[in-house]
Amino acid sequence: MPSVQQGSIRLFRFSGIDVFLHWSWFLVAVYGINARTRVYSSITWNILEYLALFAIVLTHEFGHALACRQVGGTANRILLWPFGGVAYVDPPQRPGATLWSIAAGPLVNVALFPILSIVVLAARSMGLAQSAHDLYEFLWAVWGIDLGLLIFNILPVYPLDGGQILRSLLWFVLGRARSLMVAVIIGVLGCIGLIGLAVWSRDVWLGAISLYILMSCWGGFQQARILLKVAKLPRRNGFACPSCKAAPPVGELWKCGRCGQGFDTFQAHGVCTLCGAQYPVTRCGDCGASHPIGEWAVSAVAPSNL
Repeated sequence: MPSVQQGSIRLFRFSGIDVFLHWSWFLVAVYGINARTRVYSSITWNILEYLALFAIVLTHEFGHALACRQVGGTANRILLWPFGGVAYVDPPQRPGATLWSIAAGPLVNVALFPILSIVVLAARSMGLAQSAHDLYEFLWAVWGIDLGLLIFNILPVYPLDGGQILRSLLWFVLGRARSLMVAVIIGVLGCIGLIGLAVWSRDVWLGAISLYILMSCWGGFQQARILLKVAKLPRRNGFACPSCKAAPPVGELWKCGRCGQGFDTFQAHGVCTLCGAQYPVTRCGDCGASHPIGEWAVSAVAPSNL
């Protein structure tokens, strides 16, 4: 996915969350608007329909961000781009916290569905199909957008919300690393199915989305391999995360932000062994919490559950 720093426009800030729009959104907007020009009598309605699409996407992403904050995570950026939206969330590395942060997005679409359904039914009963055809078609389009986004997002294909929800549920049983690996494998199989559907229906847009999902699955596979490797490392005695009580792994797993050298922060007492940069605060690889390195010292530690 693109970085918010590369070719993005900051639109506004709400509840401490900055919303960005990627430049490529405008290119796809032109295509999307022109693709349905025969539906309405004026292109203005096509523009409103496309804006409604991203308004629903934005609401969906705010659901992720606010839920992440509710469980103690960090969420301060949302990016709108051609493939939808991205909420940059960093929930605590616990299955329950991750599950709520991910599930809150589709739940926004679930909450919107009955409201939009009532609006559409009211429009039909008022005879807007004849008296205000453009408005009637617009309301139906918004209803279909919400339903379509909900169905697509809950597909159990990583990294879609459905795939990440599946991963979070498996996390309770299989642990952090294995749950990700299983979710990625299922995601690849689902992605192959989406690519086949795109070829069969000659849907270029679905094909592009499927390729993006496949690349994301590869990134998830690489992450799962790293997590599995770390899970097999011995744990350092005498230290434990103050938050999750997991002992840190032994190895040069902390990367210096100044010189890029890997080092073992507990062996080096928070000092990079190459350039001497000091890191008095250490981030836990198990739960994601950060604490001063002096708070990690304990007489006994609890085992980790990766």
